[in-house]
Amino acid sequence: MTYCCGILVRGGLVMIADTRTNAGLDNISTFRKLHVFEQPGERVMMLATAGNLSVTQGAVTLLAEGLENPETHEIERLVDARGMLQAAQLVGRAVRRSHAMAGEGAEDSGVSFDVSLLFGGQIGSGPLRLFMIYTAGNFIECTQDTPYLQIGEHKYGKPILDRAVSFDTDVLDALKIGLISMDSTIRSNLSVGLPVDIALLRRDALHTDVSTRIDGSDPYFRDLRESWSRALRAAHIAIPAPPYGGAR
Repeated sequence: MTYCCGILVRGGLVMIADTRTNAGLDNISTFRKLHVFEQPGERVMMLATAGNLSVTQGAVTLLAEGLENPETHEIERLVDARGMLQAAQLVGRAVRRSHAMAGEGAEDSGVSFDVSLLFGGQIGSGPLRLFMIYTAGNFIECTQDTPYLQIGEHKYGKPILDRAVSFDTDVLDALKIGLISMDSTIRSNLSVGLPVDIALLRRDALHTDVSTRIDGSDPYFRDLRESWSRALRAAHIAIPAPPYGGAR
């Protein structure tokens, strides 16, 4: 499995994805799931993937090489999209096409070909946007009311995002909270693991402020997970004991 999250706040967009894929406890591999398409000064788009690896890799390849438009018969590439909505529609088409190719003749194999993707970024003077795209190619968009989207093993990190993130959260704080969310997921689920890829795009900057990979030796991430554990222990100790079950 995997865990990816995208956080869209007033100051920008944060995307975080782990790299673990596995087909059993004795077959664990590392693959990049966060892909950045960047033309500095013109556009930055980020794509995080979860689900069947052959489908997601096929979709990323199609987006880079181009898809034929069924109406105009022109070859369309992600880097040529005029706006984020058109780009999200193109990602949906690539997912449908890759899913169809991967699933041909494999209906009875018992393998799931379902995927989900997070797609966000900004093109030119257009708005900074974040979408979640499904296997069927349809999608939903992130809103200010709930300024984050998750795919994969999201349940362990969701409570942290629910409590700590709002649209007015500083973008660097959003990155920090997203990393805490990722660490909580890694601690609770063996199918999610380091290294973790992160990217940060400030609104209207049109170039990534951060685009890097974090592994177990990263000093900030080590300190973050230790500090979070200490803070949780201190918090539960500071809360009074429950008054139930008789006097103590």
